[in-house]
Amino acid sequence: MKLLMIEDNESVCTMINMFFMKEKMDATFIHDGKEGYETFLKDDFDIIIIDLMLPSMDGMTICHKIRETSNVPIIILTAKESESDQVLGLEMGADDYVTKPFSPLTLMARIKAVTRRKTMTDSQTKENDEVLETQFFKISKTTRETFYEGVLLEALTPKEFDLLYFLMEHPRQVFSREQLLEQVWGYQFYGDERTVDVHIKRLRQKIATPEHPFLHTVWGVGYKFDETE
Repeated sequence: MKLLMIEDNESVCTMINMFFMKEKMDATFIHDGKEGYETFLKDDFDIIIIDLMLPSMDGMTICHKIRETSNVPIIILTAKESESDQVLGLEMGADDYVTKPFSPLTLMARIKAVTRRKTMTDSQTKENDEVLETQFFKISKTTRETFYEGVLLEALTPKEFDLLYFLMEHPRQVFSREQLLEQVWGYQFYGDERTVDVHIKRLRQKIATPEHPFLHTVWGVGYKFDETE
């Protein structure tokens, strides 16, 4: 696994690198935001870890710029504890976040969870092309492409795609946030259900219209995909 970590605290990098070496990860550490983004552009990485507070270019900007061209999994690191910073990071396209101070074991668990989900998805799509077609959508697991009324939606992140595909597999079935975390993320998200809300919000911004909301909130229960309402 090739990993890029953009973190200006060198002591944190030194500490976490011991765990990366144990897991036989090929890790690159960059301590400057702009240099980190340029490093991303020059090579292919399996996962990106980005601190929010960086010199020359902040983590939010890097995350947003990466999402303009790539669906590589992103985990953000932040010393900020406010809910708004964490949610904003997810809205910028991050797949997960870890709040400082953090345990290296916690970070490793998040890395493995994100990459395991991607590996499982890639393995499944190699076996067969599972295409879902509805009145408005056509979505393929093999190509990971989503078409809305014949037009390719290019802005979906990997996790947004996984969430939409899962809900479309079970039309009109209501899932709680906990169920979606387990089924889509593939692990327990330590009780933080805002991740689901943020991804539903982003999907609505990209696919919903006043006439066709598609993603419905069932108050007190969770969410469902329904084209008929």
